[in-house]
Amino acid sequence: MSEKNEIQKSQTDLQKNSQKIWSREYGKEQPYLPAGPFKVRLPFIHYRFEWADYFQGLLMCAVCLGAIPMLTEYLGMPFEVAIAVVVLNGILYCIHVLLGDPVIPGWVTPAIPLLMLHVSQFPMGPERVQALIAFELTLGILAFVLGATGLGKKIVSFVPNAMQCGIILGSGFAAVMVIFNKDARFDTFPISITICIGLGFYLLFSNQFKKIRSKHPILKIIGNLGILPVIALAIIVGPLVGETEWPVIEWGITQPAFYTLFTEWTFLGVGFPPLSMFISGLPMVFSAYIILFGDMIQSQALLDDAGKVRLDEKIDYNPNRSHMIFGARNMLMSIIGPDITMCGPLWAAMQVVVCERFKHGREAMDSINGGAGSFRFGTLTGYLLLPIVTLVKPVLGIALASTMLIQGYVSIKVGVMKARTANDLGIAGVMAAVLATRGAAWGLAVGAVLCLLILLGNKPEYDENIFEQNKETI
Repeated sequence: MSEKNEIQKSQTDLQKNSQKIWSREYGKEQPYLPAGPFKVRLPFIHYRFEWADYFQGLLMCAVCLGAIPMLTEYLGMPFEVAIAVVVLNGILYCIHVLLGDPVIPGWVTPAIPLLMLHVSQFPMGPERVQALIAFELTLGILAFVLGATGLGKKIVSFVPNAMQCGIILGSGFAAVMVIFNKDARFDTFPISITICIGLGFYLLFSNQFKKIRSKHPILKIIGNLGILPVIALAIIVGPLVGETEWPVIEWGITQPAFYTLFTEWTFLGVGFPPLSMFISGLPMVFSAYIILFGDMIQSQALLDDAGKVRLDEKIDYNPNRSHMIFGARNMLMSIIGPDITMCGPLWAAMQVVVCERFKHGREAMDSINGGAGSFRFGTLTGYLLLPIVTLVKPVLGIALASTMLIQGYVSIKVGVMKARTANDLGIAGVMAAVLATRGAAWGLAVGAVLCLLILLGNKPEYDENIFEQNKETI
């Protein structure tokens, strides 16, 4: 047999063996290695690598880089240190699918404005970093323990619906206020933010765009890219109106300052937080956990919906396992790279996009694990490519403002729609205003008192016509 034929035979055998490893019977779960509560899946071995999702992640990493201005503005981190935090977070994103959680993880976006408000109560410098470390470590421990014991759902069920609405509404108010406060982001980039957020709202929420996108494949692709078109527009609009510089593209690999991060921006450099910071951060931890729990409910709903279309794969989503994974991520990041975006269980916008592609059949995406895992490998690659980082660097402030305003819109909408009665909505509104202006501790206290005064003794009931019946009062 010739050398060429031997090579071809070896390649064919390798393909067959690989296919046997990741292949599954109809209606069965994707292959994995059992590891206690976790299910270990490796790319190319336990699932097919989905190149379409990988390249999409390569582009969408620009959104994740929006964490950099948060870290530089609220913690005072140098750019190279901030990107080190982003890279570490990107590595930990990949462990969800690795350990059996078939989702695209992301930030705890609705809670970011509340955390900004919380850490701003401490002086810029070591104290502020310590407050962030104390918060993120406590949140991680809480999530991991609740996941390991299965108590998460029970704890949230004790929180009155009005207070849950108030936390979500408050995060929406805080997100808008962060951008429109005096001398904040809007005053720095007023024209760019106005134009870019206008495009963002139109692409994401306009009923007209929803109608026309279904008729035009290109518009459908643009609509599925989430906030990426907004960032692309900012790169052009910012310099044209004189609010940013034109990007200077550099080639090579980014050089995150890991050593500086570890020695100056973790507890090794700033010292371990005092007990008082852990105690003062508890209301913020509780508020963030309520939001986290909502993300897990959304994860379950999206995967259940996808599973109804793709009966060939049994999708196993376990909230307790998810608790343990993102809990461990938060604990680890609090030690090696405190992050103001936090470590959440879901990037909802991109999970929707991947689930929709998954619905197109096995040839489009063999397994939901492959789609989610490949996407996060793509974003991690993007963080390390200097051309991408330098392209978006001048407009990261505009990207942050757009992200916060879109999140504010969504949080306010969800918070209002979650209200079951007019009293729920009234309590939530007052609580949200206090929470956004005075912090989580005051907001939770006001919400608890109002619930006791107004709802004590009431039978829980759902009023489907809340707005219709109270429209004159409202």
